[in-house]
Amino acid sequence: MPKHSSISLVMATKLEALPLLELLGLQHTATRPFPLYCQEDLILIISGIGKTNAAVAVTYSILSHQPGLVVNLGAAGATHPGCTLGDVYHGCQVIEYDRPHLRTEALREMVPLVLPGFPGAVIATQDKPVLNHVDRNTLGQCADLVDMEAAGVVQACERFSVPCSIFKFVSDTPDHTGHDEVVEHIKCHRNSFCEFFVHAVLPALRKYVLAEK
Repeated sequence: MPKHSSISLVMATKLEALPLLELLGLQHTATRPFPLYCQEDLILIISGIGKTNAAVAVTYSILSHQPGLVVNLGAAGATHPGCTLGDVYHGCQVIEYDRPHLRTEALREMVPLVLPGFPGAVIATQDKPVLNHVDRNTLGQCADLVDMEAAGVVQACERFSVPCSIFKFVSDTPDHTGHDEVVEHIKCHRNSFCEFFVHAVLPALRKYVLAEK
């Protein structure tokens, strides 16, 4: 597949993406099969929640736009009490926690593209939300954050030999166990996350894509 200089941004919900749409001036260009927003070298696709949605959205984005890089952005829960709401982390390893290898039962581990200069985190992905202390403690033995999309994004990108990178902000910690509480935290911290991405991360991603073209 030919390399292109565009970057595909994949986010689960418009709730998380709204500030980024405004900051980048992205224009709504399609509704189906996924909401799609474009501007110059950027494509933002709203995948929906979960690994399957994420993988299908990435596949569609790659086949229709041939990006040079896919970036998964959004909220994630912290497995340790030391994390602060709004903290931004760069995924340095992704574990598909709820789909271990059939024969060995070992966890499926993936390594996305990691850029220097950003605080890293191991992300565990599973389709069931993790909001209770028991599940967080279990995941905390192997991961710093938990989300519902990253593993699907990485695996789809691997299939098409397209590099991908992951940035997440903390929307909940072990002290937060309610869905409505998480939504309010996303609304509170999404602006600063998107501003950080535009000003601190996007220039580095563009530099990488141009160097690899």
